[in-house]
Amino acid sequence: MTPLTFYTVDVFAVDKYTGNQLAVFPHASHLSPSQMQRLALEINYSETTFITSTQPDNGGYNVRIFTPKKELPFAGHPTLGTAYIIQREIIQEPVAIVNLNLQVGQIPVSWDRTDDGDEVLWMRQNPPTFHQIFTAADLAPILNLEVDEIDNRYPIQEVSTGVPFIIVPLKNHTALKRSRINREKYFQFIENTYAKEILIFCRETYSSANQLSVRVFADSLGIPEDPATGSANGCLAGYLVKYDYLGDGKEGLCDAKGGRSHRAVDVRVEQGYEIDRPSLLFLKARSEGESIQISVGGKVIMVAKGEFV
Repeated sequence: MTPLTFYTVDVFAVDKYTGNQLAVFPHASHLSPSQMQRLALEINYSETTFITSTQPDNGGYNVRIFTPKKELPFAGHPTLGTAYIIQREIIQEPVAIVNLNLQVGQIPVSWDRTDDGDEVLWMRQNPPTFHQIFTAADLAPILNLEVDEIDNRYPIQEVSTGVPFIIVPLKNHTALKRSRINREKYFQFIENTYAKEILIFCRETYSSANQLSVRVFADSLGIPEDPATGSANGCLAGYLVKYDYLGDGKEGLCDAKGGRSHRAVDVRVEQGYEIDRPSLLFLKARSEGESIQISVGGKVIMVAKGEFV
């Protein structure tokens, strides 16, 4: 096999060696899907990406995303991390936007800076769709929680911006930290669901600078717990807006007829603390008519460059 260069980056990182690890193969046009899957399993990160066009195709770069078990049509931290490598190693000059051609369509990634001067990459996700609602009694045994630890003021619901997740609101940090997946009950349950992965969240956080704390369980993808999940948090952002979860429904612009204002959220979300990979995600979402526009951002840090021989 011709030597294959790859890069490792930490996405949604707080510092180096935090966030979610991603391996990116920038010159993968000659690889078959089965070869990509074997490489993803060998690396065994949550996801590995393969750039299959080093020249723009319809304004974007063709990218495929694999977990250790299967290919995905979309995933958040691979989108940001791959855009970072495209800008740094393929384009090799500053750009405002990099478009990724994924199975869910073309996803734009843009660059911005925080007030502290940190570079943040942002991706625009597809508008969320909302699906089946479940009861606390359905999910509590799967999460090894009591029914009354789930916040029944808000629904447990399947939400998708390309990959569906079951969103579960919890009452407190204690419940979030001690939750554990009962694998037997989990796999039985997802036999009859659209969404196979679960996001749990609460308002209490490890850091006072953050507004929400999250965990994501994805055993069906070969990922018992994910350190940082952009796709799932995009679903969460849509959920927060739809159900006005934060309760302060930030006012946006009025519609063309001067009608009611749109709701919006702009929050910092922490994830990965329970598995020693602290992560930070920035979520922005806003209702616009019948649709909700979602952006998810975070830092990307280069960690390593290597070669498969």
